[in-house]
Formats: sequence, structure tokens, C-alpha cells
Amino acid sequence: MRRENQSSVSEFLILGLPIQPEEQGMFYALFLAMYLTTVLGNLLIILLIRLDSRLHTPMYFFLSHLALTDISFTSVTVPKMLVSMQTQDRSIPYAGCIAQMYFFIFFTDLDNFLLTSMAYDRYVAICHPLHYTTIMRKELCTLLVVVSWLLSWTSALSHTLLLARLRFCDGNTIPHFFCDLAALLTLSCSDTSLNKLVIFTLGVAVMTLPLLCILISYVRIGATILKVPSSQGICKALSTCGSHLSVVSLYYGTIIGLYFFPSSGTSSNKDIVASILYTVVTPLLNPFIYSLRNRDMKRALKKLFNRATILSR
Repeated sequence: MRRENQSSVSEFLILGLPIQPEEQGMFYALFLAMYLTTVLGNLLIILLIRLDSRLHTPMYFFLSHLALTDISFTSVTVPKMLVSMQTQDRSIPYAGCIAQMYFFIFFTDLDNFLLTSMAYDRYVAICHPLHYTTIMRKELCTLLVVVSWLLSWTSALSHTLLLARLRFCDGNTIPHFFCDLAALLTLSCSDTSLNKLVIFTLGVAVMTLPLLCILISYVRIGATILKVPSSQGICKALSTCGSHLSVVSLYYGTIIGLYFFPSSGTSSNKDIVASILYTVVTPLLNPFIYSLRNRDMKRALKKLFNRATILSR
């Protein structure tokens, strides 16, 4: 069926962040700095893991994919938001809006599965250290990443195909800073009950189940750590788990709050702030939490700087 039979809307208007005109410049500089830090920080993670052979382990294999995903995830929404803030052009074509929604869902789901794979890797390393190399083989790590991509692709495609069948009659204003699925559904003049059912069903599969697996992994890790008599080892392990669980709580908490309990009508400012937390802030924290506080990554970073200093002489 041709698109003109599906919808009379050729473009959408994205209202953006609920900020005053005189604050546009300040927020533009802030989000630009955060975006550049996110991209450069995660690229540095990938570079360090690539160059240092000591980081060629399952943990850093997953971390490199998570870093690439975070770069892609934040690049789906932030550049368009920055351009709109600078040019005041808030329009986005119909096809561009659908594509943005697809990739947003894809990289959101991919983040979920990669975080789950990393939690499983830590579970095996701490709870079954003698069998770690046997269990976490290269083939298994590759399989976990490939399955994560396939599941994310399936989930995003399902939402996109269901959205493409809807009609958008007159309303084309999205009270958000990107083409959010929930916001798009409120603009449709078609029956969206199937879309909402799929959102809930797939939400359980790609959000709740991975989160449950992460929590179970860390409960088992915590039980194992408590059996170790070394207080120094316990504090170190709890510190690492606490940092990771903080990001997981922030990431999953905002997503579940938004998509399992969406606001009625248009998106509220609270929803927009929550979206910023997991689309901008969480990818920004990745280089700091998973790298700068890691001894191996610090050693690799120092080695890279020393090599660059020698080459520059």
C-alpha cells in the first residue's frame, strides 16, 4: 500500500526541549560538549581495546561493542536535536522520523542485551573462575553479540512495521526532542491497540527479562563475594558492582517508567527529562564507569600516551 494512502502527513514537527529561547545557547553548548565527550570517550575505549593485547578478553570484547552501541545510540537523537536548536528548523520528513524511531529502538534493545552479556561474563568470572576460559570461549562471546543484534533488529522492525500501517491525519507535532514511539502513537488517528500490546509484550522480552538476568547474576556474585574472607577483595568487588548497578538502575528505571507507564496524552516534561537521562547521560557515563576506574584500561591508556609521546619526538 502506498504511503499516501496510509498517511496525509509528509513531515513531523519536533518541539524539542522545554527551554526558554534565551537559554538555547547555553543548552546547545552543554549538549554539544556532552555529545562530543560521549563519542570521543567511547572511541577511546574501542581504540584501547583494539591496540592492547591484554584487553583481548571476553569482558572487554563486550565492552567494545557496548561503546560502539552507545556512540550509535546517542547519535540517533542528539545531532538532530543540536541542529534544530541552532537553526530553529524543527521539521523532520516522515521517512526520516520513522528511521530515527527504528534505530532508536534498535540500539536501546542492543544496549539491554549487551549489558546482560556483560553481567553473565562477570558471573562466570567470579562464581566459576576455574571454568571461565572453558565457558567464555570466543565462539560463545561472538554468538551472544550476534544474537543480541538479531533480537534487537527483530524488535525494532516489528515496531516499525506496525507503526507504518497507521494513519496520521492532521496532527504532526511531536512534543519531544526525537521521534519517540509513544509520542507518535498519540498522533495517529488509527487504532493503536495492537501497537500498545506489542510494546508491552516485547518490552517484557527485551527490557524486563534482561534486567532480571542482570539482577540474578549480581545476587549470585554477591553471595560468592561474601564467602571470601578478604575484606579488601569484598570492598573492591562491591564497588565495581555498585557502579554498574547504578547505571543499570538509571537506564532501566527510566525506560520502564516511560514505556510501561507512558503519560496520557502528550509527553510531559518529566518524560523528556527521563529520556535525556538514558539517551545522553548514560552513554556519557560509559567511558568513566567502565574505563577510567578500571586498572587495566588505565594501564592501556598510559601505554598509548607513552607511545604517542615517543612518536611525536
